[in-house]
Amino acid sequence: MRMAQQAEPAAGAPPASGPGVADGRTTRRPLALRLLARPEVGVFLGAAAVLVFFLIVAPSVREGGSMATVLYQSSTIGIMALPVALLMIGGEFDLSAGVAVITSALTASMLSYQLTLNVWVGVIAALIVSLAIGAFNGWMVVKTGLPSFLVTLGTFLILQGANLAVTKLVTGNVATDDISDMDGFDQAKKVFASSVGVGGVQVKITVFYWLAFAALATWVLLRTKYGNWVFAVGGSKESARAVGVPVTFTKISLFMLVGLGAWFVGMHELFSFNTVQSGEGVGPELIYISAAVIGGCLLTGGYGSAIGPVFGAFMFGMVNQGIVFAGWNPDWFKAFLGVMLLGAVLINLWVQRTATRR
Repeated sequence: MRMAQQAEPAAGAPPASGPGVADGRTTRRPLALRLLARPEVGVFLGAAAVLVFFLIVAPSVREGGSMATVLYQSSTIGIMALPVALLMIGGEFDLSAGVAVITSALTASMLSYQLTLNVWVGVIAALIVSLAIGAFNGWMVVKTGLPSFLVTLGTFLILQGANLAVTKLVTGNVATDDISDMDGFDQAKKVFASSVGVGGVQVKITVFYWLAFAALATWVLLRTKYGNWVFAVGGSKESARAVGVPVTFTKISLFMLVGLGAWFVGMHELFSFNTVQSGEGVGPELIYISAAVIGGCLLTGGYGSAIGPVFGAFMFGMVNQGIVFAGWNPDWFKAFLGVMLLGAVLINLWVQRTATRR
């Protein structure tokens, strides 16, 4: 009797898989490695460590009012860190974000006061100006091909000088006039700068905006076509354009999102203090970028999340207020920021290497 010959596998057919054969395409990585692959895991561990540290060295942090202050400090950074992070995922930077906040507040304040208008008119005008600044930055980057670092550095200097010069010209001072007695002020204050009672503790409304914006940004990045566009243009804009991604629209809109964030924070500052110092706004842009980097966003673009910058901003707020609660010299704040930034970069590097190791 002739034995049936076993058929040879067809050329190009995938290798047979069985109990003793591992197929690299279907092998599921361990849960620990999959978690480490998330950009926000490293900063979450860092934020938890910073929180525990200050809970130990500064017992007053454990009080509800103290934690509300920490969250408020974090929210004013975090609201701006979110669009800055999205822009970085898209492969660009914005060094004008800090002074753009002051430009927005100055516009709303001076327009309302000098023309004796309802403050909501100034708020809307400030929104238009902020979006226009973002659109200008994006248009210049896309059309000229210049690095966004140079374009937004130029915008930073223009706005810094204009803020001071225009304010002195219009008001005769370096600060705007008090607008607390103008029409619409009370309503605007409720929207941008009020507090909400939670468990007997007054929590600034910016904390709730911050968390809501983070949830919205996460949904956009992970569940929408626009989110795919952001990652694509950050990874390689040429490849993204080749597959039909609207690169110009995506990049300009990301810069406009930074302008939107600057408008919101500017309105909060205006209606919190009733007046604006025109010389402020220099320095926060680096904190926003640092919070995004600490949150896992790569400087090269194409990688990051919206949750990571939330923890990054919390670390900044915790350190800023924790130093005060601990009774230390606040001059150490910048040193702590430098340590956190370097530590976060090293942790992110370790996390990525560990996550990609088989």
